[in-house]
Amino acid sequence: MLKMHVKKETSLIRPFVVCAVLRGITFDEASYNSFIDLQDKLHQNICRKRTLVAIGTHDLDTLQGPFTYEALPPPEINFVPLKQVKNFRADELMEFYKSDLKLKKFLHIIEKSKVFPVIYDRNRTVLSLPPIINGAHSAITLKTKNVFIECTATDLTKAKIVLNTMVTTFSAYCKRKFEVEPVEVISYDGSSSVYPDLSEYNMEVPLSYISGSIGVPLEVDEVTSLLYRMQLHAEQAGLGEKKISVCVPPTRSDILHPCDVMEDVAIAYGYNNIPRRKLSSLKPLPLNQLSDLIRCEIAMNGFTEVLTWILCSKKENFEMLNRKDDKSTAVIIGNPRSSDFEVVRTSLMPGMLKTVGHNKDHPKPLKIFEVGDVVLLDDKKDVGASNRRLLAALYCGANSGFELIHSLVDRIMEVMGTPFVPVGNKTGYFIELSDEPEFLSGRQAKIIYKGRRIGIFGIVHPEVLNNFDIPDPCSFLELDIESFL
Repeated sequence: MLKMHVKKETSLIRPFVVCAVLRGITFDEASYNSFIDLQDKLHQNICRKRTLVAIGTHDLDTLQGPFTYEALPPPEINFVPLKQVKNFRADELMEFYKSDLKLKKFLHIIEKSKVFPVIYDRNRTVLSLPPIINGAHSAITLKTKNVFIECTATDLTKAKIVLNTMVTTFSAYCKRKFEVEPVEVISYDGSSSVYPDLSEYNMEVPLSYISGSIGVPLEVDEVTSLLYRMQLHAEQAGLGEKKISVCVPPTRSDILHPCDVMEDVAIAYGYNNIPRRKLSSLKPLPLNQLSDLIRCEIAMNGFTEVLTWILCSKKENFEMLNRKDDKSTAVIIGNPRSSDFEVVRTSLMPGMLKTVGHNKDHPKPLKIFEVGDVVLLDDKKDVGASNRRLLAALYCGANSGFELIHSLVDRIMEVMGTPFVPVGNKTGYFIELSDEPEFLSGRQAKIIYKGRRIGIFGIVHPEVLNNFDIPDPCSFLELDIESFL
C-alpha cells in the first residue's frame, strides 16, 4: 500500500490530504476529457473554487512512493509546472500566473502565506503545488494506465466526498472494474488513516414522513421500489414497523437527511403525478386577490400586462416626467450598483414609458398595463416607508386614445361596484380637472373616490414623450387600487 506522509507545517495553510489509486485504467479521448471536466466541475462547486479542496491527478508510473505532503517557503520550491518547459520557483510562479486568465483567480488562496503546500515523491519530484498547478513531470495523458489522485483541503469532509466522487466515477474504466487501491495517510503525530472511505451508512426514515411530505399515500413496497430507481438500496426496517431503512452508498454524498430520501421518492414518483390540492388554511391576501381580478378584467379589455423594475434612476422618476424632487417622497438607494437603480419608484409611469420607448417600432396601437408596488416615504411606519399597490395603463397609437383610457376608468369602477356621482358626493367616484406637469394641460383629470384622490389619467405631455424617445401620442392612467379595500 502506498503511503503519504504529512508534515506538521501543512497545518499552517492546508492541513488535510486524502489519496487513492486507480490501476489499469484505459482512457480514450471522450473519457479523458470527461475526467478533466469532472475535476473542473468539482472545483467550481463543492470545492468552492479550490478554497476548500484542490484535486491533483498524476501518472503514477512516472513517480515513486512514498509521498510527502509539506509546506515550505516559496523560494525553496522549484519545479516545472504543467504545460511549461522551464523551472520556476513558487514565488516566481505566482507572478507568472497573474496574467493567466484561468489560474489567476486561485492565486489569492495561498499567495500571502509564508509557506506554500507542496507534494513530493520519494525522489523529491514535485507532484503539485496545490491549489494552483500540478507538475509537468507527472501529467496524465491518453496513454496513462495508473492514476494517483490526491486531494488537499481545508475541509476534510469535503475532501473525502470529492475523492469518493472521483474514484467511484472513473473506477469503471479500470481493467478490474470498480476496484480502487487505497493509500495510507500518515500524520505528523503518528496517527494514520486509509483512504478512500467507501463505507455505506444506513438511515431510517418513517414512511409517514415520506407520504405526508409528498402528499401521496404510499406503501413500503412502493417506496423501496422508487428508491431503487434512484440508486438507493432500501427495505422495511424490522417487522411491523412503518419505517424504511435506506443504505446510502458513497456515490450519493447528497443524501444527508430524511428529507433528501423523501425528495428522491418524489422525483422517482414524478412531480407531475402528485395530485394538486389546496390547503384549507391557505387563503390569498385580499390585496392580491383584488390585484388578480383587476389584471383579468383589464386583459379582457385588450391590454397586455408588462412587468418593470421597481428601481429606477432619479432622472427617470422626476426630471424626465417634468416633476421636481421635493426630497419627501422617494426612497433613495444608499449604494446603488449603477445610475439606473438609484431610487425606488414612486410611480409606475417611468417603467411603462421606457417599455413603449424600447418597443416604438412595434405595430400600433400599443395597449399595456401593470399592477405593481411603489414605495413612498412614510414617517408613520417603523421602517420609514410604505408600499402602495397601483394600477397603470397606457395607450399609444396614431392618436392619443384619451377616450379609451377614460372608458377603462369607467369599466374598472363599474366592476368594483362604484357608481359615478356628482362632484362633491362621497358615495361613489367623480373626476376633476388636474394640473400635473407630466400631462397636457386641460387634457388630464384626477379621480376622486369617496372624497379623496386615488388616481389620475390624461394625455402624456410631448416633452415627457420626447424624454423617453416616444414619437407617438400616449394616454396614461394610474390608480391606487388599495383604496378599494
